[in-house]
Amino acid sequence: MAYQIPRGTQDIYGDEGYRWQQLEKLLRHFCSLYNFEEIRTPIFEHTNVFKRENDSSDMVNKEMYTFTPANSSTSLTLRPEGTAGVVRSYVENHMYASPDLPIKLYYLGPMHRHERPQKGRLRIFNQFGVESLGIKSPYADAEVMVLAFSILKALGLENITILLNTLGDNESRDAYRKALKEYFAPYVEDLCADCKRRYEQNPLRLLDCKIDHDKECMKNAPKMSDYLNEESREYFATVKNLLDQMGIPYRVDDNLVRGLDYYTHTVFEIVSESKQMGAQSTLLAGGRYDNLIPYYGGPEQSGIGWALGEERLLLALEAEGSEIGEKPLMDVYVMVLNPEARSYAFELLTELRANGFRSEMDMQGKSFKSQFKAADRANAQVTMLIGEDEFVSSKVTLKNKQTKEQISVPAHEMIDALDHWFNEEDHDHEGHDHDHHHHDHDHH
Repeated sequence: MAYQIPRGTQDIYGDEGYRWQQLEKLLRHFCSLYNFEEIRTPIFEHTNVFKRENDSSDMVNKEMYTFTPANSSTSLTLRPEGTAGVVRSYVENHMYASPDLPIKLYYLGPMHRHERPQKGRLRIFNQFGVESLGIKSPYADAEVMVLAFSILKALGLENITILLNTLGDNESRDAYRKALKEYFAPYVEDLCADCKRRYEQNPLRLLDCKIDHDKECMKNAPKMSDYLNEESREYFATVKNLLDQMGIPYRVDDNLVRGLDYYTHTVFEIVSESKQMGAQSTLLAGGRYDNLIPYYGGPEQSGIGWALGEERLLLALEAEGSEIGEKPLMDVYVMVLNPEARSYAFELLTELRANGFRSEMDMQGKSFKSQFKAADRANAQVTMLIGEDEFVSSKVTLKNKQTKEQISVPAHEMIDALDHWFNEEDHDHEGHDHDHHHHDHDHH
C-alpha cells in the first residue's frame, strides 16, 4: 500500500520552502518595525473557544474538525482561525491589565477547515495574522491597515486597494438588524436554506450570500450607513481621514460584512485588482471587535485584527510575477580526490561551517567528475580540492568560480583566504555581512 498525503493538504519543501521562508521573514520583519510580538497558541482548543453561541458563520456550522480523545469527555477542535485562540490567551493571561495598551500580537501557522479543496484553499492552510488588543481608537484601526498595506506593497503587489465598511457599535447594529428583519420578512420564503437560517441567527449575513446575491430584494436592501449613530459615524470618519492622510487607496463598500459574526465598527479587505489575478481577489481581511474580549471573560475592551492566507498570497505573487525566495548560493564545495583524505576533508568542512560558510562535501566516494557536477548544481562560489598532497602537507587548494583564480594555502589560513575573496566580491556580490569571525551569510 502506497502512503499518500490526505486530500486538501500539502508538503512544502525545496525551492517552494525557500519562498515560504522569505515570505515569513518579511512578515516578521514588518511586525517587529510596528512593535507586534509573536504569540503561539495551541493547534487545538476546547471546542467552545470556537463555537460561540448563536454563531451563524459557515466555518463554525459546517467546517470544523472536532474530536473527543479516547477516555476523555472533553471536546476539542483543531483551530479554524487565529483570533479566537489569541483573545482567549489575552484574557486567560490577564494581558488586559498591562499599563501599556494596546497589546500587539502576531501569529503564523496552520489552520484547519473541512471544506472542498480548491486552488489556494486547502483543508490545512497557513495563516498569518495580527491583533491589536485593549483599546478602541481609530488610530489603532489605521495602524493595522497601514501595516497590512505596507507588507503587500513591499512584496511587490501593485494594484491593491482597501475595501472598507463600518458595522457601527452594538446600538447601531441592533437598529440595522431590526430594519433588515422587517425588510426581508416578505422575501424569506424565496431565499436559500442557509439564508433562512441566517435570517433567524444574524440577518446581517444575508448580504454575504453567494447564492442569492443577484436577487432584486438583495440589491434594494437597507444600508448600514443609514442606521449609524453619531458616535459610530464620527469614528468611521476619523478612520477614513487617517487613510487619506497616508495616501492609502480605499473604497467604501456597503456590502462588506465579513464572514465572522463578531465584528463591529471598521471592517476591511485588501483586494488585488491586477489583470493577472482575473476576478477581484481578496488578499487579506479583518476588522474590529468590541464584544470578543468580554465574551472570553475579559473586561469591556475592544480589539482589531486581520489575517491572510499564505498559500493565497504566494499565488498572487506568482500571478504578478513578483519573485520571492531563491535558494541561497553554496559558498564552498569540498571535493575529496583521495579516499585517505576524506576524514581530513570532513574536519575542514566542519571548520568552514563553524565560521559561517555554507558548505557541503561528497560523502559517498563519488568520482571526481560526479563531484564536480554536484558542486556546479549547488552553485558553489568556491570549490576546495583535497587530495593526497593537501592531506600530507595540511594544505587546501581553493578555486574561485567567479575569477577562476586558484590558490593553495596552509589549512590554518583557509578562513582568511576565503574572507578575502568573499569581501572582494562584496561590492558586486549579494552582500555578505562579514565580520571577521562571524559571517552572517545571508544571500538575499
